[in-house]
Amino acid sequence: MISKKAAQVQPAATLAMSGLAKDMQADGIDVINLGVGESDFQTPKHIAEAAISAIKLNKTSFYTPTSGVKELKQAIVNQVAQRYHADIALNNVTVTTGAKLSLYVLMQTLLNPNDIVVAAAPLWVSYIEQIKLAGGIVKTIQPKNEALKLTVADLEKVAEQVKLIIVNSPTNPTGQVYTRDELIAITDWAKQHDTYIILDEIYGQLVYNGTTFTSGLQIQPLENSRMIIVDGVSKAYAMTGWRIGWTLASSEIIAVMNKLLDHMTSNPTAVAQYAAIAALSGDQSSVETMRLAFEKRLNTTFDLLNTVPGLQVVSKPQGAFYLFPKVSDAMLLATGVADTSDLSMKILEEAHVAMPSGEGFGMPGYLRMGYAKDQVVLNEAVRRLTVFFQQYI
Repeated sequence: MISKKAAQVQPAATLAMSGLAKDMQADGIDVINLGVGESDFQTPKHIAEAAISAIKLNKTSFYTPTSGVKELKQAIVNQVAQRYHADIALNNVTVTTGAKLSLYVLMQTLLNPNDIVVAAAPLWVSYIEQIKLAGGIVKTIQPKNEALKLTVADLEKVAEQVKLIIVNSPTNPTGQVYTRDELIAITDWAKQHDTYIILDEIYGQLVYNGTTFTSGLQIQPLENSRMIIVDGVSKAYAMTGWRIGWTLASSEIIAVMNKLLDHMTSNPTAVAQYAAIAALSGDQSSVETMRLAFEKRLNTTFDLLNTVPGLQVVSKPQGAFYLFPKVSDAMLLATGVADTSDLSMKILEEAHVAMPSGEGFGMPGYLRMGYAKDQVVLNEAVRRLTVFFQQYI
C-alpha cells in the first residue's frame, strides 16, 4: 500500500487539464489548450546554440556541483547586480531542476510538522501540496482588496505563530504585482515576527503597461535574513522544458538546501545549465520581444474576455500571462453545474477550450485563462466561450 502522505497529494490542476486537452488533441479534436503556464515562443536561438556548443566541447557528460556550475551561479549574481543593484555572493545561490524544485526543497528545509504557512488565495497550485508534503499547515487568506493581494492587516488576523509567508509577484493566477510599499510592509512584518518569507519572482521580467516590478532584493540584504527569493529561466526566456530555477537566500539556508539536493538530484542537468548561462549573460532582446507581445495580447484579450456573458475580470493583470475571470453565480446556476471545476470540464468537452478552474488555486468560482498564445488563437477561444455561454442566457 502506498504511503498516506502520497495518497493525500492532489494532482496539479493545470497539468491535469492540459493533459486532458492533449489527449483530446491526439484523438483529432481541435482543442485550444490555455491550461498550462508556458510561452508559445521557442527558446531563443543563441541559448539553444550555447547548449549544443557545450555538448560538443564535452562539458555535459559528468556530474556538476550540487548547487550548479560556478559560471551559472556567477551569471545569476551578475544579473542580480545589474537588474536590482543588489550584491549577493555565490554561497547565496543554489540552482535547481526548475523553480518548482526550489520551492519543494525550501518547504522541506524550513517546515516542521504543523508549522503555519500563510499565502493569499488564489495561489499557485503546487504551494499547497508542497507544504502538506513537508507536514506544514496552509492558512490561505482571501484578501478583501480588489487585486486579491495579501496585506499586513490579513497577517494580523492569523492567531497562530506564522513560520512562513509566501508572496508571488507577479501573481499566478491573477497577474497582479505587489508595489514596493506593499512588499516593504510585509517584509517588515515578517522581520518583526521572526517569520520566513518566500518571494516567488518567476514572472518578474514580465510586467506590462508601465507597471514597475520590485524585487525583495531591492528592499533588504539577503545574508542573515529570513527573506528568500525563487526565480528561474522558464518564463522570461521561453525555457520551461529546460528545467532551470534557483533559490537566493542566506548562506545558512542554501547550505541546508544543498544537503537535501545531494540526495535528490545530485545536480541540475548539465547541458541545461550552460543554456541558462547564455540566457542570463547573452542578448536580452528576446525577453523584451516576448514581453511586448504578451502586453499586446493582454490588452486585447482582457477587453474581449469581459464581453463574454457571465465572465468578468475586475482587476486588469499587470504581469505574468494569465487572466482569472470570475463566473457569475447566475451563469453557474444556468449551466447546471455544481461548481467551476465541473464547469471547466463542460467547457473542455463542449467548447473545446481547456482552462483550469479556480478550485485548484484555492478560489472556487473562477477560471484561469492563459494568454501566452497567438492572438488569432485567443480570439477563437473567446469566440468559442461566447457561443458556449450565450446558450444559457
